[in-house]
Amino acid sequence: MRFRAIVLAISMIALSGCGGDDATSAQSDNQTSAASTATAAAPSLTLSPTMTPTPTPLQSVSMAPGTVVTTADSEFGQILFDDTGQAIYLFDKEETGEPDCYDDCAEEWPPVLTKGDPVADGKVAPDRLGTTKRTDGGVQVTYGGHPLYYYAHEGQNEVKCHNIREFGGLWLVVTPGGDAAPA
Repeated sequence: MRFRAIVLAISMIALSGCGGDDATSAQSDNQTSAASTATAAAPSLTLSPTMTPTPTPLQSVSMAPGTVVTTADSEFGQILFDDTGQAIYLFDKEETGEPDCYDDCAEEWPPVLTKGDPVADGKVAPDRLGTTKRTDGGVQVTYGGHPLYYYAHEGQNEVKCHNIREFGGLWLVVTPGGDAAPA
């Protein structure tokens, strides 16, 4: 019971610091005096090992880093890869930052998705990295304004499908400058 009185008194003190009109301030001054008296007479509060404080929402939120985009050498020069070694492509049919590859296309050419801001590594220019919202609800990584993709049938550190025509356009690996590598 005494603990509740202390918590109530501390809450009133905290609320009185938020400002208000004169009537509220006068009432807060009276509550502050009463709370100060109650606090002075109260024993100090210590938490037992089983009583751990609950984190505030700001403490429990952690911003997970997004997909890492890096560079590596290939037969086409320096190109973009993710941090697992998957080559990254652009679709030349897409002339804006809006993705056009869905359904069967996205099964063959999965979009490079992210859950946080994409992270630049290697020779990737951070100011060229971005994201675009997909109509299927995902967030796709962009580079130099181009939505980015993988090829579904390619292993790590492989580049099998540069300059391949499928789904109405060319699939091209991406240079650190944000353009397609030469064909």
